[in-house]
Amino acid sequence: MESKTTANTDSALLEKFEKEIWSKAPHLEKTNGTKIVNPTPLIDITDSLKECAKKEFSLNLDDKDLKVFGKFDSKLLGGSIKVRPAVNIMHDAIIAGKLRSEQAVFEATSGNFGIALGQLSKLGLDVVVLVSRKLQEGVFEELRNEKIRIINLDMDICPAPGMKENPNVLAAKATAVNIRSQLAELGFDPTVFDKASSEVQSLLAAQDIINLAKHLAKIYGCFCPEQYDNELNVDVHKTVTGPEIDQQLHEKGLSLGDFRIVCTFGTGGTSGGLSRYAYEKYGKKSLHVVFPLGDQDVAGIRTKGKSSGLKFYEPDRYAEQHEVDFEQTKRLLKFFVEKGYDMGESSALALLAVMQMTNFGGFGGKFVVIVADGIQKYKKNLAEMSKKQNHVQVSLQYAVSNIGDYDRVIWIHTQYTPREEGIELIANTLGVDKSKVYVPTARDVERLLATQQIPDGLNKALEGSHRSLLVCMAGYTSLNAVKVLADKGITSESLTGGISAISQGKGKQIAELIRIATE
Repeated sequence: MESKTTANTDSALLEKFEKEIWSKAPHLEKTNGTKIVNPTPLIDITDSLKECAKKEFSLNLDDKDLKVFGKFDSKLLGGSIKVRPAVNIMHDAIIAGKLRSEQAVFEATSGNFGIALGQLSKLGLDVVVLVSRKLQEGVFEELRNEKIRIINLDMDICPAPGMKENPNVLAAKATAVNIRSQLAELGFDPTVFDKASSEVQSLLAAQDIINLAKHLAKIYGCFCPEQYDNELNVDVHKTVTGPEIDQQLHEKGLSLGDFRIVCTFGTGGTSGGLSRYAYEKYGKKSLHVVFPLGDQDVAGIRTKGKSSGLKFYEPDRYAEQHEVDFEQTKRLLKFFVEKGYDMGESSALALLAVMQMTNFGGFGGKFVVIVADGIQKYKKNLAEMSKKQNHVQVSLQYAVSNIGDYDRVIWIHTQYTPREEGIELIANTLGVDKSKVYVPTARDVERLLATQQIPDGLNKALEGSHRSLLVCMAGYTSLNAVKVLADKGITSESLTGGISAISQGKGKQIAELIRIATE
């Protein structure tokens, strides 16, 4: 998208911005043909993903026709893919005269977009971000390093379209007072805030940080990028990121038209732009969007439920949507970081989705995974991950060698139950009598995980047991069940890779071994 300067354009700011920021970011250059300059690395990570699948999840993908590239936007100046829309939006705003040297910038952020706006602080502009106390300390540290001015809402919310039901009026009033105080400390006139306090409280009661940032920018005569609603957020991925990936694949003798693109969902800009590019150029839906499970918090991205209502959440444009257990992602993240890959939590979630598509969905094929940011701000979390849960997961080899220590082998899943052939395969592989394998109803498993209480049927199976081995599809559901049982003082372990690991090398397809639970 090209913009022409206007009479209101701050020419000095534009010149400085283009020299110090725009010229260093990926963008379309037409001086010598049409080419994307400053591309981020596109790296073949197929072998590493196969190694991780085998080592961490007991999955053998060697016979799969698989090719996986990682698009490492963690290498961008500013450390994340959010630099792309931030630079695009700021460039357009300066040219259009919407942003001038004397103005501050207000925005709601989960972290990366705010850090990206830190590039503006290097030009002397004030950047004020509205954030939640749920942000990881590493994110706060990076915001401070970029000299971003932070307004901490001290509310357990992420930027969202707003809650329409059960507004918390008392909490909103208290938070409004807090915001007024913080604005005053940052040099903003509190009397301006007082005149708009009613509207501010209404937005806070609805937990609508997105529109709160717009409103504060309006009353103080500042600029708001409006990343959640700004079409330039989508446009930059359609006109730059998509062609950039294609350009790099063409250099390898490949085409993006033959690849599935996999990314997580934050504002919807990346998924929106890449899905448009792929469809308009190749006439196909090839964008796969990945979410964490509904009760999980992953830095910078949304659950599927919290995406609904955002302007750029467009499921009709996607090839498929995937919900992936973040608890399992932690093992993948640790593996890749230790191999020297610079990737953050959301990127690992996308990679695990590729692993699952390849193993369970029969996809095989070719993938480009968007590595949206790096590990730096999540290092503390990663260190804590490494200390946890090793003792609750066991390999198939370990389970077989120590099967006599288990009183019960229990199938755990909320959607599937094993067929008779599946039960026999579990028993024979582990070396136990079939009667030792207990299959609770899927409803009981769902109750266990949802209520954190043990249903009667499952409780009877666990009576007198000092140690049980839990088996599910791939080890995800069973691991969550192990945690619940541990809180009740019941010792159990999760079989890494689940029935998928058991079926490897035996010529058994998962579909032959399980059925959808109907009880």
